[in-house]
Amino acid sequence: MAVFRDVMPAFDLLQPSSAAEAQSLLEDNGSDAWVMAGGMDSFDWLKDRIKKPKVLVDLSGVDELKGIRATDDGVEIGAMTTLTEIANHPEIRKNYSLLSDAVSVVASPQIRNQGTLGGNVSQDVRCWYYRGGWPCYRAGGNICYADTPVGRNREHAIFGADRCVAVHPSDSAPALIALDAKFVVETPKGERQIDAEDYFVGPEVDITRINMLEPGFLLTAIRIPATWAGAKFYFEKVRDRNVWDFPLMNVASAMKVSGGNISAARIAVSAVAPKPMRLKNVEAAIVGKPANAETGIMAGKMAVEGAVPLQFNAYKIPLMRNLVKRAIAGVEPFEQASRGPAPDRTQQELA
Repeated sequence: MAVFRDVMPAFDLLQPSSAAEAQSLLEDNGSDAWVMAGGMDSFDWLKDRIKKPKVLVDLSGVDELKGIRATDDGVEIGAMTTLTEIANHPEIRKNYSLLSDAVSVVASPQIRNQGTLGGNVSQDVRCWYYRGGWPCYRAGGNICYADTPVGRNREHAIFGADRCVAVHPSDSAPALIALDAKFVVETPKGERQIDAEDYFVGPEVDITRINMLEPGFLLTAIRIPATWAGAKFYFEKVRDRNVWDFPLMNVASAMKVSGGNISAARIAVSAVAPKPMRLKNVEAAIVGKPANAETGIMAGKMAVEGAVPLQFNAYKIPLMRNLVKRAIAGVEPFEQASRGPAPDRTQQELA
């Protein structure tokens, strides 16, 4: 039997050379335009013919969106800076190692060499029904196939489900939230600076979007203030395979510790909800307490309050409880402590 394979849908390829030109093209083409950074997420959509934009705006030639620059109050990272460059940058490794740790475990070395920070935080949710072209709520239909008695939902949300139970897959997003980063967005009305946690949009706000970018908007940079430079950081990612895999869950924490007690903290997790989630109640509860296992246990229990598991992802509750505990107690992440292939840890080591 003959095998037929479709090619990508036809589109106009636009390759601006400046951020201003790119933003203008996006404004002119509105909802017909698709922004491509490194292409790691874009090509999946295009080759499967799920997304069919009329115009593709390729940012690879916009040099001003690349690179890491020192500022009067921290650092600014261009949205088109590759994950590899961020992971290896001396300033990031020295003062903001939470981010370098996070981007170092994204996918594989080949993908990190091509993938960008802006693309990593702006990628769409991961759900095989949605990605496979099923007419679910997020795709404009009237059902969530993952949240049914026969749905496969091992990787899906335990918080924030509102018709859609797909989770946000970014590894860099929780680290940027913990670092109190600001996302710089160029709009038709000028530049806007948005708190990292406010960049993401949940289905309760708009089920068709995963961030606040609208037609004509362009993410140009991420600014990290010096406020958390050199703090006590922790990042851990749990996934099925050591490389080329999205997180079952990850956690990022930044803490300031004085005299053994926590004086300030920011903690965020991803792959537990449709958007990265900051644990503000946990942050408030641990301030003034010692950075030890006892505080971590208390915080872990608080973190999972209100979690609603689906048929196949109840393991995420003990997993999240223990990741938050480890992030506060300072246990060395498993991936750094182990030299061999990781076993199935979701229940053996972390439950």
